[in-house]
Amino acid sequence: MDANWVRDFGTTDRLNTPMDVSVEPAPSLTDPPVLVARPTTQTTPLVFASPHSGRCYSDEFLAASRLDPLRLRRSEDSFVDELFSSAVGFGAPLVHATFPRAWCDPNREPWELDPGMFADPLPSWVNTTSARVTAGLGTIARVVASGEAIYRGKITFAEAERRIETCWKPFHEMISALVDGTRAVFGQCVLIDCHSMPSHVPVSGRGDRLADIILGDAHGTACAPHITRFVERRLIDAGYRVRRNDPYAGGFITRHYGRPREHVHALQIEIARDLYMDEARFERSPAFAEIQHDISELIEALAAEVSLRGAI
Repeated sequence: MDANWVRDFGTTDRLNTPMDVSVEPAPSLTDPPVLVARPTTQTTPLVFASPHSGRCYSDEFLAASRLDPLRLRRSEDSFVDELFSSAVGFGAPLVHATFPRAWCDPNREPWELDPGMFADPLPSWVNTTSARVTAGLGTIARVVASGEAIYRGKITFAEAERRIETCWKPFHEMISALVDGTRAVFGQCVLIDCHSMPSHVPVSGRGDRLADIILGDAHGTACAPHITRFVERRLIDAGYRVRRNDPYAGGFITRHYGRPREHVHALQIEIARDLYMDEARFERSPAFAEIQHDISELIEALAAEVSLRGAI
């Protein structure tokens, strides 16, 4: 893997350090698009990933966008990497993207692209018809999560290729390496895909939010049932309203890596943002530390559970 694009910063406490909530400098060779924090020795078959918490917006991106920086951030899973930062202390690596989801979305297939966004024709092998593309939320998004168009004009396919090569691919190379390495050592791997959701997301189209946290296991196909049940029970016991797969059953990461028959399990966790942040100001709320503590206790319990049960 190209060392210019992925940094492994070991046991540093960088993820525990509060970050400026404003738009941060663009990724560079000193701040690459993918960061991984890992313990000195991995002691559990858990791997954590935060694909949508990146908030490095380049001047190039801001100039091409018709949106101001705050509106661009509506697609972020802000501070999720920090909520799960204690994973390293419990013996598990944590990968997170520094590039924003609005720039390139690693929770999509590599080539889900909307032809209406591009100034030139797309190759025939590009997936132009998926539900994500139709919604404007392909690998290179047309809109932010609120539905507002991102770009002033059309972009080129060469630009999409550049982002996929320098952002999407390094992210998945790192995830694949950690999953394969973990399975080789422990006989199994449990990948926790960490996300947040707008607080107003309804369940099955019914009124106000009915869940604080939604667990996605691709309707039971991406993760062993006892792992999903264990996480669900721990969160319910901690006082959270929890649902499964509605409306988030898991994106590309969960469905691609979750292969229970091969002893690789993937579980997506979506946390309502108003539990821990001010969604309008993109600031941590006073409850942030409490939610972070609850997530830490979940990680500790899950690490003990999957280590105790051995290979699945």
